[in-house]
Amino acid sequence: MVSGGIALFFLLLAVLAIIVLTAKYKMNAFVVLIGVAFLYGIAIGMPLKDVVANVRTGFGNTLGYIGIVIVCGTIMGYILEKTGAALSMTQAILKLVGRDRSALAMSIAGYVVSIPVFCDSGYVILTPLNKALAKETKTSMAVMAVALSTGLYATHTMVPPTPGPIAAAGTLKADLGLVIVLGLIAAFPAMIAGYIWAKTVAKKYWIEADIEVSYDELLKQQGKLPNTFMSFMPLVVPILLILLKSVADFPTKPFGGGGFAAFISFIGDPVTALMLGVILSLFLVPKGSLGTAYHEWMGHGIRDAAIILVITGAGGSFGRILQQSPMVEFIKTNLSGMHLGMLMPFIIAAALKTAQGSSTVAIITTSAIMAPILSTLGLNPALTVIAIGAGSMVVSHANDSYFWVVSQFSNMEVSVAYKIYTSATLVEGIVGIIVVMIMSIFI
Repeated sequence: MVSGGIALFFLLLAVLAIIVLTAKYKMNAFVVLIGVAFLYGIAIGMPLKDVVANVRTGFGNTLGYIGIVIVCGTIMGYILEKTGAALSMTQAILKLVGRDRSALAMSIAGYVVSIPVFCDSGYVILTPLNKALAKETKTSMAVMAVALSTGLYATHTMVPPTPGPIAAAGTLKADLGLVIVLGLIAAFPAMIAGYIWAKTVAKKYWIEADIEVSYDELLKQQGKLPNTFMSFMPLVVPILLILLKSVADFPTKPFGGGGFAAFISFIGDPVTALMLGVILSLFLVPKGSLGTAYHEWMGHGIRDAAIILVITGAGGSFGRILQQSPMVEFIKTNLSGMHLGMLMPFIIAAALKTAQGSSTVAIITTSAIMAPILSTLGLNPALTVIAIGAGSMVVSHANDSYFWVVSQFSNMEVSVAYKIYTSATLVEGIVGIIVVMIMSIFI
């Protein structure tokens, strides 16, 4: 095979090809990643039979580790969306925080709702409430839009079971419980930064909330929503079980080595925990809609998962090829002393995100690039997942579908969206990586 330096040069060309093909020519990310994996393996002189074997192995190993979790997460998120559970959770947060602090309440609601629900879906679901609150409190829709969108964005990019962070955790073999805890910690200051940006920068722009009904009238129109406690259960229970398993796996064996510890390891496995989350979410479905939930909603969740699964698998194939290349040894010998630390995955993810628009593609591609060199650079896998997530926020602009969801559903001109929303995602990402770098001192 070629030398390590040449292999690294080919990697730079591969990343450039991914950016150009997905951003400029709008090619499907799965096709691009698989194609680049094959071409990179051939370019570095890997035997052809090994190229095919590594592509197959990388794809299978990645999906075998994380595939069921992604499917269960998307099914659960879609059921929470369709049953009104996301609205029920938001109302509970509003009651707790108060309508007089509506922007903060919507930031926190976004932070919670986007853990199981895609950020763009979450924004669409919560926009009527957001507009009604803006009208009632005489607040600019610019403030409310930035507050909600940045709250949703923070956990969407950094906290499982959102598909991007789950896929990255699987690729980097990071402890999922630890990723959840660290992601929640890092996402909260990022969310607060977005809220402050909304209250200081976005408030300079007045956008009228185009809604005729009041907040109370809107609630009446929504009809009967699921019980608040039950609405939170599909989200909270799997997270707690995964965290318990992480505790059970500590070297000190706090639960011992008997049957109870084995049960915790079983029930807290991400696959089991997320399957239980799906079961709990079905208790939210009205009896008359169970058939719809089983056939249509689950089917929709699986279809949502499919594209993420194939892109994640393709990222695993690319990562496997990179692991077998001379580049790994070259980096170990020549680049590990540069001390970029968590800035390396952050910068790569930010470059990919800004260039091609999709946070999920940026997360999956960056984790595939980082996987073979993680131990060489001495980076913590869980923190690396969060650093990648922070980078995947920088920045959301016109090539990102979420940019258009936020701007169009809020009656926001594109020029204004760049000034108050795109800039907010930059601030969020920077705050996120700062928190990660602080945590890396102690972990």
